[in-house]
Amino acid sequence: MNPKKILLIDDEQDILEILSYNLEKEGYQVFTADNGNDGIEKAKEILPDLILLDVMMPEKDGIETCQDLRKVKELQKTLIVFLSARGEEFSQLAGYQAGANDYVVKVIKPKILISKINALLQLTNQVEDSVKILEIGDLVIDKDNFRVTKNGQVFLLPKKEFDLLYLLASNTQKVFKREEILEKVWGNDVIVGERTIDVHIRRLREKLGDSSIQTLKGIGYKLVV
Repeated sequence: MNPKKILLIDDEQDILEILSYNLEKEGYQVFTADNGNDGIEKAKEILPDLILLDVMMPEKDGIETCQDLRKVKELQKTLIVFLSARGEEFSQLAGYQAGANDYVVKVIKPKILISKINALLQLTNQVEDSVKILEIGDLVIDKDNFRVTKNGQVFLLPKKEFDLLYLLASNTQKVFKREEILEKVWGNDVIVGERTIDVHIRRLREKLGDSSIQTLKGIGYKLVV
């Protein structure tokens, strides 16, 4: 099995060296870049499984870099984790809005960071290996039969509710923006009302529990497992 590829983008050389050493010890193939533009070019070249991205960098900061990475078709599903000394809520929200899957506040503890990376990549593998049936905690989603089971109780959902739930379940580490949900569930050629997503989310919560789907105000929705 080929080792997973991780790209580190950070302008601090000591951070690159420390993380490279620890990740390589864990068996990952590690690549580095010390600025956003070089990081984007390197990502296009190697197509990494996960990108660790600093927020505060000269020339092109991490937020802009993340946005540009997400514009590359081959990188739209790549896991992106922000590393930042800024832990304010608005900074983290900006990171998620830019397309990040997670946000880690420095000072970095390598063992904890590696555990998080292992978990993210393992979850991604589980989703890729089981496309037709997703099993997430006590939730089982059968795509072929449009059937959802939670704690042994079976739900037969209307198609749009099912499609919305399946989208959220396809990556439980990701906050799905409203625009992306509309595009992937309803399509660009269909005009729907402003409250359409809210109504479908409410119906899913009524069936699966109020805490099953998290709302990040002004950003979108995330399935909670």
